[in-house]
Amino acid sequence: MRVFAGILAALLLLSVPAEARWQARGGDSPGSFDFYVLALSWSPGWCATGGARKGGDQCRLGSGHGFVLHGLWPQYARGFPSNCSVARSPTSAAMQVARAIYPEEGLARYEWRKHGTCSGLDPLGYFQAAAGAVAKVVIPPQLRAPRSDESASPLEIERAFSAANPGLRPEMMAVACRSGMLQEMRICLSKDLRSFVSCGEVDRKACRSRSLTVPAVR
Repeated sequence: MRVFAGILAALLLLSVPAEARWQARGGDSPGSFDFYVLALSWSPGWCATGGARKGGDQCRLGSGHGFVLHGLWPQYARGFPSNCSVARSPTSAAMQVARAIYPEEGLARYEWRKHGTCSGLDPLGYFQAAAGAVAKVVIPPQLRAPRSDESASPLEIERAFSAANPGLRPEMMAVACRSGMLQEMRICLSKDLRSFVSCGEVDRKACRSRSLTVPAVR
């Protein structure tokens, strides 16, 4: 009977979607995750592929945005947690930090609810951690504010980030794309944010296009 029960339990586990199993392994408990993903949106690409329809100042002509913070995401080796607890409303002090690093206040509040609640930090601590992660990554000079549309392969973009950030290797980041345009850089950091770490699943989901348009900053 015990053998039969064990086999039945295994079959039931296999019937659960893989992503759900990954999340269940971590328990979706605040602070229970393996590493962070720092997501930096290429604002001109995001705005050109639907972001502008959402309104707000990020896509306003003349905003001058290049790479902007999308979010700091707790991540498992496979899958990720989300909405881990009832979100506390960020204090005014927390939002002061958030406004300095996010392109839109609404995005900051959304990121806190979906991802920040899984960090094990309070809102102020989470936004301070996000600010520290942003400060750790050096944007390559050629990708700070190009004034004309450029083209580059995902590998070339990764090499540029590696050259600007000692210790950051291709398996520690991923280029995201949409409609043939650069959309985002995703860079994997340790839980203490002190070092870059390998992240196989994130890397495997990277853009596979041979060449991307990097829209100019305007």
